Amino acid sequence: MKKDITGTLISEAVTDNHLKNISEKVFRKERITDDDAAALFEKGSLSFLGTLANYIREDLHGDKTYFNRNFHIEPTNVCVFACKFCSYSRLYAHRDEGWELSMQQMLDIVKSYDNNPITEVHIVGGVHPKMNLEFFCELLQKIKQHRPELHIKGFTAVELDYMFRKAKLRVEEGMKKLHEAGLNSLPGGGAEIFHPEIRMQICNDKVDAEGWLHIHETAHNLGMHTNATMLYGHIENYSHRIDHMRRLRELQDKTHGFNTFIPLKFRNRNNDMSDVRESSIVEDMKMYAVARIYLDNFPHLKAYWPMLGRQNAQLTLSFGVNDIDGTIDDSTKIYSMAGSEEQNPAMTTEELVTLIRQVDRTPVERDTLYNVIRDYSKTDFKKEEFNVALN
Repeated sequence: MKKDITGTLISEAVTDNHLKNISEKVFRKERITDDDAAALFEKGSLSFLGTLANYIREDLHGDKTYFNRNFHIEPTNVCVFACKFCSYSRLYAHRDEGWELSMQQMLDIVKSYDNNPITEVHIVGGVHPKMNLEFFCELLQKIKQHRPELHIKGFTAVELDYMFRKAKLRVEEGMKKLHEAGLNSLPGGGAEIFHPEIRMQICNDKVDAEGWLHIHETAHNLGMHTNATMLYGHIENYSHRIDHMRRLRELQDKTHGFNTFIPLKFRNRNNDMSDVRESSIVEDMKMYAVARIYLDNFPHLKAYWPMLGRQNAQLTLSFGVNDIDGTIDDSTKIYSMAGSEEQNPAMTTEELVTLIRQVDRTPVERDTLYNVIRDYSKTDFKKEEFNVALN
């Protein structure tokens, strides 16, 4: 009944025949084309896009919104690359301006969560010549020795490409080595924009689209799940965004190894692209909605709340998003250094649950692979009950 009502409302409200055809495809669960995606970006009203994206979101997940309990380790912001959009890294030649954590310092961070029911550690950072494959294999092994059940999600394809080339190993050999050392899954970072026309201008010296996709495909073939991202809202146009998503959709058809897609909003503070205006909140919501409609084989769409800010993250839950990441615990600097809304990105479980409930969604705590740990129903929880859940 809901589908019929929604479809009727769309048909009555939309006068553009192409948009009507797209909406019918959505209700019939048919894949939209690149031309359809372009029409959504160019002609679709925000309400139209939101209606379609929310229909898909609720068809897949109902009103459930996922989060997890995680923390980040950022080994270094010293990097051999100089991406123009990056506000985080410091070139290796100027490494005295950055930070470099020792292995013991990183293990101490892990140990600081020993009495906390964290399920995931997320390890990403700059590309440091001295932090090589052997260094990180040892780190992974020591983390697993200390806390075997902790899921380790680590290293962007950019970091991995550099590690493997430096170690003179094929991608398949390097990925197997890290997986055996304890690496469980990959984040989606480093994808930026795949199209060479844009990549050449903003991050020409690091792994290209084919290399990024090959690393993720290799991880999938090893039984590992990964995430995918796209940096949007800078010098790219809609065709570049669609090209990027098409490549992801094609690989997902082949491997089914991606968990979630995460659009990442470009922030212009403290980088070489500070003259580029940031996208509007309307454009942000359009991006999420079109991604949800186009990426029909991706089970989840995530909004990274430290980047968007809490209120905007809530808004995305009406535009196709069903995941707003995790507790983070003030352990990431990547976006705060670029001028994100959240300068101290930390939320307790109670705060996350409240944030999700405020927009009439059901909070669900998950692990990295979207296994449900706890479903927070609409019933009110007292503070003491959150404390009990932590133990």
